[in-house]
Amino acid sequence: MADRFIARWQHREGGQERANYSLFLTELCDVIGVERPQPAGATHEHNDYVFERVVKMGGVSLGRIDLYKRHSFVLEAKQSRWPAERRLFGPRSAAAVRDEARRGRGAARAWEGLMLSAKRQAQDYARALPASHGWPPFLLVCDVGHCIEVYADVSGRGDDYVHYPDRRSFRIYLDDLRRDAVRDQLRRIWNDPGSLAPARDAAPGRGIAERLAALAPPGPSMRPTARPALPDHP
Repeated sequence: MADRFIARWQHREGGQERANYSLFLTELCDVIGVERPQPAGATHEHNDYVFERVVKMGGVSLGRIDLYKRHSFVLEAKQSRWPAERRLFGPRSAAAVRDEARRGRGAARAWEGLMLSAKRQAQDYARALPASHGWPPFLLVCDVGHCIEVYADVSGRGDDYVHYPDRRSFRIYLDDLRRDAVRDQLRRIWNDPGSLAPARDAAPGRGIAERLAALAPPGPSMRPTARPALPDHP
């Protein structure tokens, strides 16, 4: 199944995130063996695992989380317009190096900026969730057809989402989905985030492990004490 999924999405031109992201993520759920997102309802407080989850931003405007699963993650999707060879081989390959030489480093910086902006947007959405939902332990940033970046909440306050499990391996490329361990990691982010602990020896690693463990299994009384008292809202 992973091979078919990779072949289907790797060659896409890109640039059509709104048209493609929900189909891509629905098929990804099948690949990693988790339930597909549920239909969204008009009563937003019950939309705990849906596409386009509505949140109120600053009490004025409305935002939409591309994919939200309560007590698991906020996911923000983009779809860059990288050439097919870069999508196939990733940034460390010979093909990518040739592409860098031909195009210069500006395109790479632009892509990094796109992904960083998407991470900030996901974090803003996490802050806008109802207080009763707590902070999602993970942020996921998806470049549709290319990669998924994984960030985990160290502080428990939503202000310190860091590369997970570390800066070298937080980015999951499509080819990585052939590996059982990668699919298992994503499956646990979806279904059992408390079972994950980052590969860190320092105290922050222990802190996030405790944070994630506190979130599994989720319960109705869960509410991090450090979270601002935002009202429950549609």
